[in-house]
Amino acid sequence: MKRIVSLLPSATEIICKLGLRDHLVGVSHECDYPPSVAELPKVTKTRIQTEASSRDIDSQVKEWMQSNNALYALDHLMLEQLKPDLIVTQALCNVCAVEESEVKKVANGLPGLPEVISLGPLSLDDMLQTLTTIGGVCARKKIARQVVTELKSRIAKVSARTERNVRDGDRLRVVLLEWIDPLFGPGHWNSEIIHLAGGIDCLGTPGEPSRTINWRDFIEANPDVLFIACCGYPIERMLKDIPILSSQEGWEPLSCTRNGRIYLSDGKAFFARPGPRLVDSLEILANALYPDIHPLEPGIPYARSAKPPFKPPD
Repeated sequence: MKRIVSLLPSATEIICKLGLRDHLVGVSHECDYPPSVAELPKVTKTRIQTEASSRDIDSQVKEWMQSNNALYALDHLMLEQLKPDLIVTQALCNVCAVEESEVKKVANGLPGLPEVISLGPLSLDDMLQTLTTIGGVCARKKIARQVVTELKSRIAKVSARTERNVRDGDRLRVVLLEWIDPLFGPGHWNSEIIHLAGGIDCLGTPGEPSRTINWRDFIEANPDVLFIACCGYPIERMLKDIPILSSQEGWEPLSCTRNGRIYLSDGKAFFARPGPRLVDSLEILANALYPDIHPLEPGIPYARSAKPPFKPPD
């Protein structure tokens, strides 16, 4: 069986979901699920100061990108020692993982010339296809089919409940933020998730990357529900940034503010990672929008309600 190195958290989750945890020999510095992967050697590191403010992190990313320098570094020596047969990376977002071209360049210099698979899902269906792809390469086709069937069934259940119970004219207007300072609207699969859950995405486009939005557009959208799932941030970190929103002019009259329909979900685990837990993300959002229609199964965490007034945590 292949010795596998995963360079992104979603791929690590997929590999483990297919029963290949024991064949993982190395992971990225961001891979943290399932918890057992924490003990594996890390083959990447970030050049971003992750403890900085959200605004400063965004500035760092833009500076690195404008200078054509990589945000992440590969540990060449560690890769040589691990002797992988397969490296799984991505071609979706240079802000999320090592650039595909860099991975292929390094792989060409490793003993045995490991195979490189590059994933680039833009939708829920694309995510399901990545399971099939990895399952095929790693002799786990049957397990991959079973997992995909299970995930499709869960998606279909949410969609069916929405269709039965939410008329088009009654859909809630939703803004999903992937970053607070500056504001980033939803990208890729998240617009699709909002629709399946019974909402109307005010500021995103299905299949398109997340993008910065200005405050005026956010105010004009006047969402019924604000859902925050900042990329790479746990809930506790997002709570520090909410006062940035609540201090802006025009915040108080918003429908989501007046009705207390503001929710947070762990951006390190959900919504930003195109792996099996995207289906958890769909169920979490659907429950937040319509709790009477979309109950959560045991083990799926509820979104946290964040009602005003907002105060930074001590």
